[in-house]
Amino acid sequence: MSRLVECVPNFSEGNNQEVIEAISQAVVRTPGCVLLDVDAGPSTNRTVYTFVGRPEDVVDGALNAARAAFRLIDMRRHKGEHPRMGALDVCPFIPVRGVSMEECVLCAQAFGQRLAEELGVPVYLYGEAAQTASRRTLPAIRAGEYEALPEKLKQAEWAPDFGPSSFVPSWGATATGARKFLIAFNINLLSTKEQAHRIALNLREQGRGPDQPGRLKKVQGIGWYLDEKNLAQVSTNLLDFEVTALHTVYEETCREAKELSLPVVGSQLVGLVPLQAILDAATFYCEKENLFVLEEEQRIRLVVNRLGLDSLSPFNPKERIIEYLVPDHGPEQSLVDKPLCAFVREVGARSAAPGGGSVAAASAAMGASLACMAGLMTYGRRQFEHLDATMRRLIPPFHAAAAQLTALVDRDARAFEACLEAMKLPRSTPEERDRRSAAVQEGLRQAVAVPLALAETVASLWPALQKLALCVNLACRSDLQVAAKALETGMFGAYFNVLINLRDITDDKFKDQPPAGSQDPGGTGAGPPGGAAGVTAGGTSWILHPQRAQLALQDRMASGTVFLRSRQWAWG
Repeated sequence: MSRLVECVPNFSEGNNQEVIEAISQAVVRTPGCVLLDVDAGPSTNRTVYTFVGRPEDVVDGALNAARAAFRLIDMRRHKGEHPRMGALDVCPFIPVRGVSMEECVLCAQAFGQRLAEELGVPVYLYGEAAQTASRRTLPAIRAGEYEALPEKLKQAEWAPDFGPSSFVPSWGATATGARKFLIAFNINLLSTKEQAHRIALNLREQGRGPDQPGRLKKVQGIGWYLDEKNLAQVSTNLLDFEVTALHTVYEETCREAKELSLPVVGSQLVGLVPLQAILDAATFYCEKENLFVLEEEQRIRLVVNRLGLDSLSPFNPKERIIEYLVPDHGPEQSLVDKPLCAFVREVGARSAAPGGGSVAAASAAMGASLACMAGLMTYGRRQFEHLDATMRRLIPPFHAAAAQLTALVDRDARAFEACLEAMKLPRSTPEERDRRSAAVQEGLRQAVAVPLALAETVASLWPALQKLALCVNLACRSDLQVAAKALETGMFGAYFNVLINLRDITDDKFKDQPPAGSQDPGGTGAGPPGGAAGVTAGGTSWILHPQRAQLALQDRMASGTVFLRSRQWAWG
């Protein structure tokens, strides 16, 4: 898995296209950096760039962009709606994949030090990289903005973390740090700037001050007016969308606007957004309006409509959702993205991966999809109208499981390839042997974790499959029978893949830990065991007792097929 850091530098220029393009090219020409988005705002006179790469590469990319800005931006002439204190106002580093927050802190420190040394400008560390609590939030550092810097830099408590304490008129100062993914989300109002700002004060966590905090945690906010759009905005930063969601900010803004008799006319996302933030909003509106929308593409379309994300400019999910721009499998094509004939050929090739684990995951994914299809062939038809509520409840688990199991096709192949790579490591010295052994053991743990996840997912589907079989459209009876057998095949493959990899793991504690979702000893657990032959006192130790596990596996499989036979009288 590639190691990716996201860098989102904000430069104080949103109108001069030559400057905006020159900074873009500085990033693009940096080896290892991929520029994902450039979002320029004329009224804010600010451009937000988003690019990704390995930690060392994004630091170089940010420095190259800063060098271009140093030549082309003069803060003495800058005016704009957005708070700012420097030509490169802020430069955060965000972990995307395979990178810890601590490593992003190191990126910020390296960037800040090199920027200060090379350009001779003041640099502050904020967020997770802050050296003191008073500098943790960006608004605290930026208080007074560019205009206050000459006096602020004279104060000992505001001495920069890197660079001189002297004022650089053409540049100002820069803040750099590490943080979680931030969502810049603006709600459009047909109002004055002052009315928008009043709403922002009521909502943002800071509120109007310590004695009058706002309602929404982890939200920053300000009101401004966009001359080029002839409307005002409540401009917010969601510092943690898992604490306060997109739809929460939108709905609360609508409530505040209604109290002031102000119309809300859509919203705007600046830069990129995580897929989960959009899907969370889809779940909210589906529950609120009792909607039944399964497909990811349609759920995204629902959110774009409900939030009015395309009110100011087209919202293209392929260009605005970060997971679509930075796929998990990296530049190479994933197994599941290949045509079926190519996947089959690759399975049959003279290579160990993809192998039985990937095929088991693909089989189980097909089984879940077939069950989903059988449900959808029942839902929405006039003769089965009385079953609509039941289908709305039974179909989603299969739809979700199909996506989860599909992802395991590639995960299993990657886990096995990691094992093979670890086995190739040198072992000439004691240190090399220790490193190789640790890498092999970690690879084996992953090779066990993937089929266990498969087994847990399939095991969770049997109750829903049984209920589905009792009321599904009988025209789909053969499809549901194939679904059950395909799910059994996936479970069977999971059992043998866990068995073959677990025997080489030397960590007894790992072997004995209960799988996720398992119950107390003797209860039903994740993976093949079921009923009284379920999870033993040893957690995964059922794998170490092949005869017991085989019987338990057969019992679990039977629970998935016996009920199908129970409808033989109806199916003929």
